[in-house]
Amino acid sequence: MSAVHGVHGVRSAMAGGADWSLQRALTVGYGVVYDYIFDRFAPYQSLSGEVLACVKAGTPADTPRRDVRVLDIGCGPGNITLLLAEAGFSALGVDPYEPLIELAREKRRAKQLANVAFQHADVATGDPRWDGAFDQVVNVHSLYAHPRPVEVLQLAWRALKPGGRGVFVNFTRRVPLAATFQAIRRRDGLGSAMRCLRWVLPNAIFEAIRRPIGPHYWPEAEFEARLRNAGFTVLDLRRTFFDDVSLLAWVRKDSDQEGG
Repeated sequence: MSAVHGVHGVRSAMAGGADWSLQRALTVGYGVVYDYIFDRFAPYQSLSGEVLACVKAGTPADTPRRDVRVLDIGCGPGNITLLLAEAGFSALGVDPYEPLIELAREKRRAKQLANVAFQHADVATGDPRWDGAFDQVVNVHSLYAHPRPVEVLQLAWRALKPGGRGVFVNFTRRVPLAATFQAIRRRDGLGSAMRCLRWVLPNAIFEAIRRPIGPHYWPEAEFEARLRNAGFTVLDLRRTFFDDVSLLAWVRKDSDQEGG
C-alpha cells in the first residue's frame, strides 16, 4: 500500500455523498494504518531509504539542502515528504485528496518543520507556479492507480528545472493475498509470511475497495519508454520493494524540450 494507492481506496469508499465527518474518520483511520506500515514494514523502510539516497545523489555537493526544492507528487499523508524535509531539503507535497493533505499538515505541525509545505491540487494538471520551479521531483506508488498517469509524468517534467532529477516508483503487478502468503511461507518460512501481512493484507483491502481505475502496471520496457516519451533521460531503472513488485526509476530532465 502506498500513499496514493490508499487514497484511491479511501476516496472510493467515500463516493456517493458521504459527509465530511465520515470522510475525516476514514482519513484518520487510513493515516494510522499507513503510518503503522511505513514505520514497521522493512520493505517500506528500504524503499524510503532508496528514494532519499537518489535525492541526495542528485544534489550537488556544494549546494545547501535547504536550497534544493523537491516536489512530492501524490504525497498522500506526507510520509515521504516529511522524510525529505527531515533530511534538510525544502519539500512540497501535493495530493488531490484534501483530507489527506490536512493530515499531512498536522504531522508537519507536530514535527515543527519549517522547510515543508502541503498543497491540495490536481496532480495531473498541477499549478502553473510549479513550472520550472523544482530541482527534484518524487512520485511513489501512485502512477498505477491514477486515471491519467502519462499526464502526471508530463507535469513532473514541467515542474523540473533543466538538469533536475526525478524518482518514480510504480507497481508492476498485483499482489494477491493468499497466493503471496503461501509463496512467502514456502520460500522463507511462516514467520516471514506473517510479517508480510503487515502490508499485503491492507494492500488487498484497499485494492478491493478502490475505484477500478487502470491499473497501470508497467513492465520495465514500457515504464522506461513512457519516461523517455515524457522527455526524461533514464539514469537507472531497477526492481525494488516487497518481493521486487515495484520498479524505481531515477531520471533527469536535460532541457526544456518536452517529449512527445
